[in-house]
Amino acid sequence: MQHKFSLAKNRRLTETVLDLSFPTEIINEGNVRLLVPKLRAFTKSPSDYAPSKAPVFYNPVMELNRDVAVLALQAYQRSVDHQLSVCEPLASCGIRGVRFAVEVQNVREIVMNDIRKEAAQIASYNTRLNKVDSRAAVENKDANLLLSENAAPHRRFDAIDVDPFGSPVPFLDSAVRAVRNQGLLAFTATDMAPLCGVHTKACIRKYGGRPLRTEYCHELAVRLLAGCLAIVAAKHGIGVQVVFSHSAEHYIRLYAIVDYGAETADRSLRNMGYVLHCFKCFHRETVSGLFTLEHPARCAECDSKLSVGGPLWLGKIHDNSFCRLMEKEAEYRKLTNDKKIQRMLALARNEPEASIGYYVVDRLCDALNLPVPSAKNVSETLIEQGFQACLTRFNSKGIRTNASAAKIKELITRIVNAQ
Repeated sequence: MQHKFSLAKNRRLTETVLDLSFPTEIINEGNVRLLVPKLRAFTKSPSDYAPSKAPVFYNPVMELNRDVAVLALQAYQRSVDHQLSVCEPLASCGIRGVRFAVEVQNVREIVMNDIRKEAAQIASYNTRLNKVDSRAAVENKDANLLLSENAAPHRRFDAIDVDPFGSPVPFLDSAVRAVRNQGLLAFTATDMAPLCGVHTKACIRKYGGRPLRTEYCHELAVRLLAGCLAIVAAKHGIGVQVVFSHSAEHYIRLYAIVDYGAETADRSLRNMGYVLHCFKCFHRETVSGLFTLEHPARCAECDSKLSVGGPLWLGKIHDNSFCRLMEKEAEYRKLTNDKKIQRMLALARNEPEASIGYYVVDRLCDALNLPVPSAKNVSETLIEQGFQACLTRFNSKGIRTNASAAKIKELITRIVNAQ
């Protein structure tokens, strides 16, 4: 099923873009040239957040997000080995969608959409500027309406990328219904204050789980989003497999492959559970189960009260084979953020796939009132002591290990005293 515009409609959108009432400029990103709002024209003070001030949203800081999205979509295409139909329901200027069309092999068609007329005009212009208008359709609708219109079996997309300003939760249900069996879903969440425990009630309301304001809150944010997705998908008899995730200071990103069937949906829900955290001694543990929570009320290490986070996803938040495919794609591409991405993927591949949480050396040393040794030094010392230990993609000073919090603090004390 093709979702293309007529040529006449594309031409009308393209012609009106030149009549925009705000300043624009041409920028380069990846392998494409793009018309975007001239951000410096919309700020009056250094504290102004230019992307939200512009009439059409454009955030150059999200180039890393888009770079990784290109690699993930190509890795997915390699794994399924067929041409793809892709949807970006919140396209804004169309940067991500145009990059998919230009930089990802075997994208048969890309449907981009934005509810703002000016955004649709710019997106359409950018498809013609990069000579992909024969494979790109641009819609000017509500995102959930577009996805619902393509929820019938023969209209669904191979991949859907939802990149909102804020929470993706309002689009989860329609995205799940509009993706084909074994299709790829990608979601960005920028509402980190709720997900990281600053606004607990907002997180419970949106994601259906209680957050914890811990040193590994970015990982918990990914798990809260993954858990919310798993529950929404299960209502439609669909299971999910998380194949990659990462975080930055102001957002998290999740990639998941769906699998139709009640049995797979049930298996997905078995990955749900709770994280129990002690804010006094840093001990943490998990309890599996979605509806029943039987756990000790006190910490096993210091007898303090345990705080409960969840329900959330306790399963894998990356897949090693998928990471390797992404690494292969990153090797020969000249991306602006290639070093960051290669390090991120290497760290992800070395992290235990189902390990929960990590320890941040700075936080432990603050509690111990000690100087801060390097995370690498602490990790190597843990390995020498017979523990599993590795650095994590979520925090440059984080260590993922099977050692207890008490043991890590003991080893950090020993390292500092030996210096």
